[in-house]
Amino acid sequence: MTAVTAPVREGAAAPSRAGAARRKARLRESLTGWAFAGPNLILLSLFLFVPIVWAVGLSFQETQGFGPAEWVGLDNYARMMTDPVFWQSLANTVVFTLITVPIDMAAGLGLAVLLNSVLPARGIWRTIIVLPMVISGVASGMIAVILFYESNGLINKLLEAVGLQPIAWQSEPVPAMVSVIIAAVWLRVGFNMIIYLAGLQGISPELYEAGRIDGANRWQQFRSITVPLVGPSTFFLLIMNVIASFQVFDLIFVMTGGGPGNSTSVLVTYAYRNGFQIREPGYGAAIGIVILIITLVFTFIQWKTSRTRDMVE
Repeated sequence: MTAVTAPVREGAAAPSRAGAARRKARLRESLTGWAFAGPNLILLSLFLFVPIVWAVGLSFQETQGFGPAEWVGLDNYARMMTDPVFWQSLANTVVFTLITVPIDMAAGLGLAVLLNSVLPARGIWRTIIVLPMVISGVASGMIAVILFYESNGLINKLLEAVGLQPIAWQSEPVPAMVSVIIAAVWLRVGFNMIIYLAGLQGISPELYEAGRIDGANRWQQFRSITVPLVGPSTFFLLIMNVIASFQVFDLIFVMTGGGPGNSTSVLVTYAYRNGFQIREPGYGAAIGIVILIITLVFTFIQWKTSRTRDMVE
């Protein structure tokens, strides 16, 4: 009986040792991965997740920044519903988004098509277009102030030099919004161009050759080949540009401060004004949570659509 059972015990011990070795290897691999990801997770927790949780709690309180806070529940969110400046800031954000996003994407695609072709010194042109991306928002805003300054800005000086009237960039609502939109397009068009360039370089040249053989001109090739095949890039840029437009702050804060008369006030500048200038951090945090929810909605749409497309492919 012993001679029969002994081989069974030895055979059972070998898979057990192999399983333990595999578990130990997986544990070592997991610990290595956590060791690499740990510092990033700690920083994200300290500077992103903890502030978000803190802001959510603060949005249900009323405080002046000093002394004990008073729990007010949904009062800050109810106040938003009857706050005309909040709705004006939301409308300004929507208008800013509806104008800048199509211009950014159309200009980015046009420049990408142009610079993807045989163009003299195209490397230099690409660098010039992308250069604003490496400049901070505050520095870009200061450059825009120099250009659009009402009394002695460069643009008004040029207008006066050719006999035209200067434009009230800071004292009139529409010119103020126009100046902000122009500066925002200047800053973002390089990013759109880069993404579209990557998409264009993935299109096979044989498709354009087949189009030329079939008699398609350049516009027909662009409309029937280029535009459909850069569809994934277009969708990605649409979501990213909308999110960036709803989070715009530094450029507007430096150029106009939200004025004149709240005509360029957007959600982020209004949240900053309430949280740090008027000293109503609870209400400012509530506005910030609304911005966060809007951003998460667009992020979820982008993630869900990209995931569905990848599964189909």
